[in-house]
Amino acid sequence: MSDNVKLLLVEDNPMVLGLLKGALTPLARVTTANDAADALLKAIDDPPDVLVSDYRMPGMDGRQLMEKLKSRPGTAGTAVILLATKADIAEKLSGLSYPVDDFVEKPFFLREAVQRIKRTIDKLSLEKMAKAAQSDGVLRGSLLQMNVIDLVQSLEMGRKSCSLTFTKKGEKCEMYFVEGQVTHAAYGDLVGDPAVFKVLRWTDGNFEMNFDGKSAKRTTELNTQGLLMEGLRLLDEANNAGGDAAPVAPNAPAASTKKEEEEDVLLDS
Repeated sequence: MSDNVKLLLVEDNPMVLGLLKGALTPLARVTTANDAADALLKAIDDPPDVLVSDYRMPGMDGRQLMEKLKSRPGTAGTAVILLATKADIAEKLSGLSYPVDDFVEKPFFLREAVQRIKRTIDKLSLEKMAKAAQSDGVLRGSLLQMNVIDLVQSLEMGRKSCSLTFTKKGEKCEMYFVEGQVTHAAYGDLVGDPAVFKVLRWTDGNFEMNFDGKSAKRTTELNTQGLLMEGLRLLDEANNAGGDAAPVAPNAPAASTKKEEEEDVLLDS
């Protein structure tokens, strides 16, 4: 759980609000509101790090709520994710005065929406952790706090340049990023893409992020998203074949199980 991230969830449909709250609570500190007026009061009292709001609501809509929050000094930095139809996004939410961090297009499957929102939560969580880093500029943590995939995705979203080192029981993997793209990776004798694929197996261990870390080597061929997608495909393939690959890290966007697919819900508020 990213307990350092406060999320305000606004939705006038009680069923959708309840399902989203239940799915997002393990990821952040969630406060809910069933209309924009209530949300605005709660945001002023306790400014959230991220606002997830329905666009179409009676009275004040999600766009108006966002504009009021962005115009206030105490909430101007709040990240915003709006739930809206494809038509609304194209016709009514283009050319906004304030930037929206992301859209979740309605109707949406609950699992897919949560994965999309989680990317913003992880990015904000990493930024908070970086600000709290020690004076040497190195951020240290456990993979139980944030797993390998979440860390890599957050660095890509934040377009960060740094070195990221993973350690576990004498094993070590080093990755280097330039504006969010993995440019070099080394894991024992493995370098480049295979080294990245190898560390995706890890579900425990520690990480160390150095924002001054650099490498002139260029050993990776795929971009960051390509590395993640191909690595997860290889893991899924190995698991289906009964190989010895370790389970994918918690919350990773791997292929869902049959049970997860049965529990997924198509929502449209």
